[in-house]
Amino acid sequence: MTRGGFTAESVSVGSFSDAARGAPGTVVVIDVFRAFTTAAVALAQGAGRVVMVDDLQQALDLRARTPGSLCIGERGGLKPPGFDFGNSPAEFRGADIAGRTLIQTTSNGTRGILAARGAARIYAGALVTAEATVRAIAAGGHDPVRIVAMGQKDSRRTEEDEICALYLRSRLLGRHPDRAATCRLIETMSTRSDTRRLSKADLASCLDFDSVPFAVRVTVEDGLHVAQPEFPPA
Repeated sequence: MTRGGFTAESVSVGSFSDAARGAPGTVVVIDVFRAFTTAAVALAQGAGRVVMVDDLQQALDLRARTPGSLCIGERGGLKPPGFDFGNSPAEFRGADIAGRTLIQTTSNGTRGILAARGAARIYAGALVTAEATVRAIAAGGHDPVRIVAMGQKDSRRTEEDEICALYLRSRLLGRHPDRAATCRLIETMSTRSDTRRLSKADLASCLDFDSVPFAVRVTVEDGLHVAQPEFPPA
């Protein structure tokens, strides 16, 4: 028996932003290392909302128009000049950001969110919000679900996003994949889990399954893509 009435035909997995573009129903965009882990952790630390934008200048301009806001994100894995935070979930542990608006732009994840223009519901997905995201989707009805593994630069699949997407699909179909085995797969398969390219603190944050009790729901408000917590029913 599937969770919430979903079937193998109603839950599909795709890669890159083209898979999100025009998809109806519910779209979950996956970026495990690190955009949507960072967004989830920041919201869990009390950020008021995360506004996801396309480019660096747009982020800086929006910060200038939004009192108290902060720019977060990366290009090439590094914090851009003039930004307040990089794209590091560990950086937000204990950060004083209560009630602040965070303006996020990244090389991969935010592009997928902005591409999902045809969706009725959009979620930013990662392992830290996996079960909450599954429960939120199930509570929202039986629309078709597209799960999008963003990968890198719309051209290279990444193991962590693909594995996370398959994990979410399995949960929606009522299966119970092994979380420890899933983490071990990512640790041993993903080239980006090499600690020379991803800090140990960030890796631990990204693989901290279900540590955030809410889904990261993205809605469009005044033309902006705004991410906020959505607490699913128990």
